[in-house]
Amino acid sequence: MERLRLPFFVIAALALLLVVILEAGSNQCAALLVTVAHGQPAHPPGAGIPCLALLDGLLLFTIVLMGAAMLIGNRLHAKLQGVATLIVAIIAILGAIVLVIATVMLLLMMIALLLAVPFGTIAYLALYGAFDTGSAQAILALALTLKLVAGAALALAHQRFLQNKGLVLIIITSLVANVVVSFLQNIVPTPIVSITDAVAGIIVLILVIIWAVVLAIASLPAIVKALDVVKSS
Repeated sequence: MERLRLPFFVIAALALLLVVILEAGSNQCAALLVTVAHGQPAHPPGAGIPCLALLDGLLLFTIVLMGAAMLIGNRLHAKLQGVATLIVAIIAILGAIVLVIATVMLLLMMIALLLAVPFGTIAYLALYGAFDTGSAQAILALALTLKLVAGAALALAHQRFLQNKGLVLIIITSLVANVVVSFLQNIVPTPIVSITDAVAGIIVLILVIIWAVVLAIASLPAIVKALDVVKSS
């Protein structure tokens, strides 16, 4: 079987790490991007882009875990994989649930303000009406490019990455989520973007919960095998 081509794997991992940093720090990154381009700082953000960081964090963890199996061998990896995956999955589920609740509450508040004409609408426009879609789209475009680079690097790193259906599906999920956030930020006029962006954030968080549950279930056989090894020794 082919060995892992480490340089390509490192490129893929670094590209995804940059994606997570870019999305998690979207306010700061947007300010930097717009300052460089136009000389004026900007702060986009809302909920959609930061929520993508959680989904792409799961993707990065999955890739690093698979790469570790090829580097350190199956025996040691089998002892660590199940427990590490279960812990990360539980943290992701709990974090996503908390964020879903917070985002839903924010969404309901924004809708209530928008519909409470005239003073509520004025308050909504003052607080949430100025969504910087330009810098948000710049972040999403850069993140999408880095994800495509990571996917290509993984294909070159080892054929096993392409043969793993779960990994391919979570990569596709990440790409689709990126497009969904971008679409929902552009489908309505700027004053309403904060609302559709919150909807995008909720959709992404639901995807995070689904994938975290899948990872948690997938970790159970590895944990059972590790416990059997411990008992037999």
